[in-house]
Amino acid sequence: TPDGQLASEYISAIDGQGQEDLFFGYAKDDKATPHKTTEYLKSYLSRLREAGKTVLATDYCSSAENIASSQQQNQSAGFISFQATSRNLDIIPETPIQNENSDDITNLGQVKNFLYLINPENYPTKHDFIETVCATNYDLIIMDLFLNEEEFTADEIEQLRTQANGGKRMVIAYMSIGEAEDYRYYWQAEWKRGNPSWLDKENPKWKSNYKVKYWNSEWQAIIFDYLSRITNAGFDGVYLDIIDAFEYYEG
Repeated sequence: TPDGQLASEYISAIDGQGQEDLFFGYAKDDKATPHKTTEYLKSYLSRLREAGKTVLATDYCSSAENIASSQQQNQSAGFISFQATSRNLDIIPETPIQNENSDDITNLGQVKNFLYLINPENYPTKHDFIETVCATNYDLIIMDLFLNEEEFTADEIEQLRTQANGGKRMVIAYMSIGEAEDYRYYWQAEWKRGNPSWLDKENPKWKSNYKVKYWNSEWQAIIFDYLSRITNAGFDGVYLDIIDAFEYYEG
């Protein structure tokens, strides 16, 4: 419950939390999230803020009016926000960056804005991706370890840290830990639901993503290997997705 005791071990292990659809996009992109849902989510997120953690809020909106509203409401709540104009998170919005600055960012608490760009298929090469991102002044970029199945190297991640204005940004890797993705390096052609035993049904909303019994040691070994690749590439951290996978198995 929102007023329950905090899970102190978990809270101490993280620097922040992401939240999608807080003000816009919950039922439909560019539509306001129901007020009751927003207030419910805020009641939990405010506890994180009180604990000194950063909240990264991604709203899916594209109209100028809704983008401005998202920015204002998130800032009032003390959340760092990104207004995604594409649900696929595959483009850099044309919207001016909120709270743009040239500070060197060394920890999540210093971040004033961020870019959530985890589907880089619009960029033919890693060079194109790097060049485009380096032309921006975001404090933080959340991106994928791979582009066209090719991993970014530590040298390339270091290049991505420099903003156009000369400031230094943080670079964080996206990683899904609650679903298996059939386009990842670890996927094997013979896999299907129940084989391996921890692989469950496909997510109807996101094709090629499959529920997993995340407590299984074989799945955890895959995730730890994935994590080691991210660490070796020099990312500043990891943005974990599908951390609410337990809800699928609760009922």
